[in-house]
This record gives sequence, structure tokens and C-alpha cells, in this order.
Amino acid sequence: MHVTLASLASGLDTVWVLLAAALVWFMEAGFAALEAGFISSKNSVNIIMKVFMDCTVGLIGYWAVGFAIMYGADHFGLFGASGFMFNGVGLVPAGTLVAPYAFWLFQAAFAVAVATIVSGAVAERMKFAPYIVFSFVATALIYPLAGHWVWGHGGWLNNLGMLDFAGSSVVHAAGGWAALAAILVLGPRRAKFNKDGTPNVIPGHNLPLAALGAFILWVGWFGFNPGSSLSGLNLNIARIAVTTNLAAAAGGVVGTLFTMKKYGKPDPSMIINGVLAGLVAITAGCAYVGPGSALIIGGIAGGLVVMAVELFDRLKADDPVGAVAVHGVCGSFGTLAVGLFAEKGGLLFGGGARLLEVQALGLLAVSVWAFAASFGVFSILKATVGIRVSAEEEDEGLDISEHGVGAYNELIAQGHIPMFGAEPAGLAHQLLLSDVE
Repeated sequence: MHVTLASLASGLDTVWVLLAAALVWFMEAGFAALEAGFISSKNSVNIIMKVFMDCTVGLIGYWAVGFAIMYGADHFGLFGASGFMFNGVGLVPAGTLVAPYAFWLFQAAFAVAVATIVSGAVAERMKFAPYIVFSFVATALIYPLAGHWVWGHGGWLNNLGMLDFAGSSVVHAAGGWAALAAILVLGPRRAKFNKDGTPNVIPGHNLPLAALGAFILWVGWFGFNPGSSLSGLNLNIARIAVTTNLAAAAGGVVGTLFTMKKYGKPDPSMIINGVLAGLVAITAGCAYVGPGSALIIGGIAGGLVVMAVELFDRLKADDPVGAVAVHGVCGSFGTLAVGLFAEKGGLLFGGGARLLEVQALGLLAVSVWAFAASFGVFSILKATVGIRVSAEEEDEGLDISEHGVGAYNELIAQGHIPMFGAEPAGLAHQLLLSDVE
């Protein structure tokens, strides 16, 4: 084999993108652990199985249909229509040296993440089979169409100059507002709200597991954001990694201080979501803003997520893991923040309001599409096959009712965790576990 500078560059870029794809794919493990830890133990197997469906059914949906819609030959600036059942030929952005299969794998990992954002929001009360249908539709149609508008060659938002480097709008806002649509159609958990509308706290059964999931997601973001350069030879990947990490840190700090001030003690779940909020918010602008701006963006997101969680509780939108607040609200903010903080074109850097206007238009289009399409899909599923488990199944737990097995079977057998009905919560549950140890 004759090695040239061009082939060497292509090989290095391909290895870089494959490594980034693996990191993004590993984020699914983070999602699974985070969501399982934030909900009741009696539903933790079910939520992990829903994430598995995103990784299996969702992957096939993106292979069969989604990638062609997203990156196929443009039609009217709205959708692509070539490369169905991707065979590894073409459909790689101009100027990119990455092997087509590596590019596809990287993009597929993004598609799966969009569906998984929704899985946490519908936890503890949605049937398993209808979720499989949504996962396929989300990766085959909902996400790819929005992706074509912003990232596809000839997409109408791409033509307007919208900047979303790694997906604050295309991935996170789309997934977050799709999650809100699902929540509104599905309704809250039976124990979440009292008759007067006040919310009850339903503590997650394993916060260390949730924290581990957040750390895995944080590491995965080093593939998510720097990997979107599609080139290991682009020295800007180091700066992208720095802005990403600084935003995460700022989000965690503000989440900590905000909850200490508001509640008297730092709330672990809000600190975790504060870090994730910073990561989500910087994803659009990580390549366009400086380190100082990244700190500001991440810090604002860390405060926004705490306020957003409380707002959705007041609106009786039951989101067990805070997916709408983290991804919908902070993804939206991050998209707009590019129009303010981008060093080339940002309003605060002398670029005028043009970029901010384009960012706002793009965010509105992507969010409305994702919300409306998801609302339609869930409404159709509700009217046909049904999407909600029965009251008895919800009390029993979806692990048993949907899968016939629990997450902690030895503890159930020993009587430390009841097989049916509500499980012990908070400190009492922790004490039971410590007794077993």
C-alpha cells in the first residue's frame, strides 16, 4: 500500500472520528445509569431496557432511513432523499477526509442520544412496546429532518448561517422538547402530585449510580464536542475540549451554590444536572466562543436548570430525571448564546444582531418541529395501542410487570425491598441496604 500525505491525513481523521463515535456511544451507558439512579428501584430495569431499544431499534432506524433524510441529496432545503440503507458510499460533507462508514457511525450515535433523552422523561409509567415505536420514529424521521435543516448540505438553516457546532439545538433542544410533548400526552406518575396540585418529591433510589452516569456522560462529551470537528488534525479540538469542560464546571458550581442558598443544603441531583446543563449549553458554541464566555454560558445554564425543574413541577409536567430542564431549556439557551458570545458574529463581540436572529429562528423551527412531531406520535400511540401502564402495574413497578424480573432480586427475596407496591424511599431505603451489607 502506497502511503501519501492525503491518505495519512484521511487515516488519522478516520481514527479520530471512530474514537469520538465510541465515546458518544458510551454516553448511552451514562444515560442508563443516570436515569436508573434517579428513579425507583422497581423501574430501573425497565428504563435501562428502553435505552437498549434506542441503541438497537434506533440504530437500525437511522441506518435504514434517518441518515438519508439528514445527509442525502437536498430537496427544497427541507430533507435529503438519497442513501437509504446506507452502503458506505458518499454522503460525507465536502472537505471531510473521514471514511464514510466512520462518519455514519458518529452521526448514528448522535441520533440514538436524541431518543434516549426522551426515555428518562417518560420513566416509571410508559409501556415498553410503544416506546420502541417512538424510538424508531425519532431516529428515522424526527431528528434527521431537523438535522438536515441545520447540518445537511443545502439545508435551509444551514444556508442562513445558523451555527450549532455539536447540537445544542439539533440534539438537545429537539430531544428536550420532544420529551415535554411525551410528558404532556402521558401524564404524571400517580404519586407525583397531590389533589391540590402540590408536587411530592419521589427520591431516586441510587444517587451514586446517577452520579456515575453523569461522570460517564461528561467523559463522553469529549467525543461529542471535539469529535464534531471531524478531524484529528484540527488543532481547535483542544480549545473545544477546554470550553466544554469549563462550562460543565461552571454549571456544577452554580448548581451547588444556587441550591445551598435556596434550600440551605446543596442538592446532589441539582449539582449533577447543573454539570449536564453546562455541557448541553456549550455544545452549540464550543468551537466559536472563548474560555471566559464558556464559563458564563455554563454558569447561567447551571442556574437555569434549577429554576426550570421547579417551573415544570408547578406546571404539573412530571419529568423524573429533569430531561426537559437540562436538554430543552439549556439546549435552547446554548443555541441563543452563540448569537451573543461567538467571537465572530456574536452580538457582544461587535457582530450585530444578525447571528442572534438566525439562531433564534433556527431554535424555534427545530423546537416546534420536534415538539409537534413527538406530540403527534405519542397521541396516535395513545389512541391506538395505549402508552400508559395500569395503576396496578405502576404500583407494582415496570420491572416486574413489563419484564418479569427486578433489579435487586436478592434483596427482594430477603424481604428488604417489597416486590409489590411502593418501595421504601430516601434514608429508610439506604438504611435497609446498609443492613444487608
